[in-house]
Amino acid sequence: MASSSSTIYHATATAPVNIAVIKYWGKTSTKLNTPTNSSLSVTLSQDDLRTITTASCSAAFKSDGLWLNGDTHDVSGARSQACFAELRALRKAKEDNDPSLPPLSTYKLHLISENNFPTAAGLASSAAGFAAFVRAIADLYELNESPTELSRIARQGSGSACRSLFGGFVAWEKGIRDDGNDSVAIQIAPESHWSTIRAAILVISDAKKGVSSTSGMQATVATSTLFPNRASIVVPARMEAMKKAIIERDFETFAELTMADSNSFHAVCLDTVPPIFYMNDASRAAVRAVEEINRCAGKKVAAYTFDAGPNAVIYYDEENQDIVLGPLKKATANTPGWPDKYSHINTTLPEGFNEAALTPLSGSISRVILTGVGPGPLEVPKEMALIDAAGNPKPAP
Repeated sequence: MASSSSTIYHATATAPVNIAVIKYWGKTSTKLNTPTNSSLSVTLSQDDLRTITTASCSAAFKSDGLWLNGDTHDVSGARSQACFAELRALRKAKEDNDPSLPPLSTYKLHLISENNFPTAAGLASSAAGFAAFVRAIADLYELNESPTELSRIARQGSGSACRSLFGGFVAWEKGIRDDGNDSVAIQIAPESHWSTIRAAILVISDAKKGVSSTSGMQATVATSTLFPNRASIVVPARMEAMKKAIIERDFETFAELTMADSNSFHAVCLDTVPPIFYMNDASRAAVRAVEEINRCAGKKVAAYTFDAGPNAVIYYDEENQDIVLGPLKKATANTPGWPDKYSHINTTLPEGFNEAALTPLSGSISRVILTGVGPGPLEVPKEMALIDAAGNPKPAP
């Protein structure tokens, strides 16, 4: 395609949601978006949770722009501009080495993104969003940087976005350098290593959370007396134990660590001044339901975790699907999200199961999302781009 002032270059990519089992909370540098502790997550299937982003640029564009789910969003902030600057610098280096390349690094960018899940409700929408736009711009610029190098860039937009540059099981190592360049994501194991991991997400609220993660972290670091011990002692030990559990596919240890770390994270939120309440009564009901499922099973077959929001993510291994989903389906049978392929799930409770543990869930869940471990960002064919011929968002179908 010949270059001209009206030429629009574009690339489209998808990126997944990741849900941490060892939580990131607190920053050593708000400018660099570097964390006070390392973290570890499971990347979820894009069939169920993903952001798709088309990145385009043209000499005709007058300014950088972002459209998310049809609405315009400001990209003049420091976080977005830091990502743009790093990616443009990498493209500029390519152009300097090959003057025949079109000068895409000098063009303004249009980003069009769509989520297939609630935004800003504690389902890691910013992680998928920044990962998708970094991956899409990298594809647009034909960059050859590794996912770990791109994770360093995505981290500057949204900390947990660095983990969404990989599939499977991913650690974000906090790093020790003052410039933050070693604060990057690495893959502990691909999705194929433990492909039977599943997740049932109970969407309790898809409303925007009352306290953003950024402001919540700053308040916790400044005021929580529990936080220093969590960041310096508790999490480092759990990181190593969790890596071992994943490599050995040891679900009971995985579950024990996941639930303990979720509880620890929300404890420091409650210990913040003023206290931060991300979980609500329905969240706590989900905890009780999981504890009852595990008690009746005689071992840990399910693991709850909650990010900075009320929604419950319940991990389980496929071999225990009926044991875990049976009680959950009984409590949420009339809730959207149960596809036909789960119609066989037996909702008869096992002998001795305390049904009262499920009662508070009935009517409290707005949607169920059943998913599993999945791959990292995927390139999308150009014909699926979200832009029209002028480089603006295509109208909704």
